[in-house]
Amino acid sequence: MSKLTLGFSPCPNDTFIFYALVHGKIPAGGLAFRELLEDVESLNRLVLQRSLEVSKISFHLLGHIRDEYALLRSGGALGRGCGPLVVGRTRCDPRELRGKRIAIPGQYTTASLLLRLFDPSLEGLVVMPFHEIMGAVTRGEVDAGVIIHESRFTYGEQGLHAILDLGKWWEEDTGEPIPLGGIVARRDLGIETLQVVEDALRRSVLFAQAHPEAARTYIRAHSQEMSDEVCTAHINLYVNRHSVDLGDDGEAAVRTLLERAESAGVIPRSTRSPFIS
Repeated sequence: MSKLTLGFSPCPNDTFIFYALVHGKIPAGGLAFRELLEDVESLNRLVLQRSLEVSKISFHLLGHIRDEYALLRSGGALGRGCGPLVVGRTRCDPRELRGKRIAIPGQYTTASLLLRLFDPSLEGLVVMPFHEIMGAVTRGEVDAGVIIHESRFTYGEQGLHAILDLGKWWEEDTGEPIPLGGIVARRDLGIETLQVVEDALRRSVLFAQAHPEAARTYIRAHSQEMSDEVCTAHINLYVNRHSVDLGDDGEAAVRTLLERAESAGVIPRSTRSPFIS
């Protein structure tokens, strides 16, 4: 039996989705998977080094690795009302962010790309791990920060205020769902294996949705600092029909993001489809 390394984050939406796949709960076409749990920016950098066979990545990174990796249509995080937020100690107009120090959760995250697309003139960007951003804003080490994941549900408890909803901006500007992260697999695995992996991912998501309590212990083991309520809210926000299959609107959103990033000079231009081909 072939065993592939599957990288994903310890966030509840990922452990919820991939529980069945890494624990052999669903058919996987003769494949088995060895899990590697890291934060998304660490996964981005491992994939950039071609170190992982299958992995969750930020859609921003997809623009840098699409010749070597194919985007799979299942297992991703897209949706509406779930984009990154820019927060600060006080409310202000987003235009007042110019000239300020803004923390971003990794160079290759979609959050950092969206901020650059929203206002290319923003220059004082400070890269730091996502879980350190709210503390840095609270202590005044930066003027504002782009938050992702469970921070969406807890920033108010830190006395912080939302300045800009980058997901809302994207949805209003494009009319499309916000593409945050997806699953890629190395093209050198061959198209047949890629299709098997994609189908296994879809089965794993469907298993999770049909048996929502099955992965509870596994989820809690990797999210001990979160309350049950935050875990549930996290899953409900990021796991949806696009997690089963991107769909036409999801694929369109991914293509729009890549096209805008190319036009802005943030990623290299490419004529290759990001999907299996």
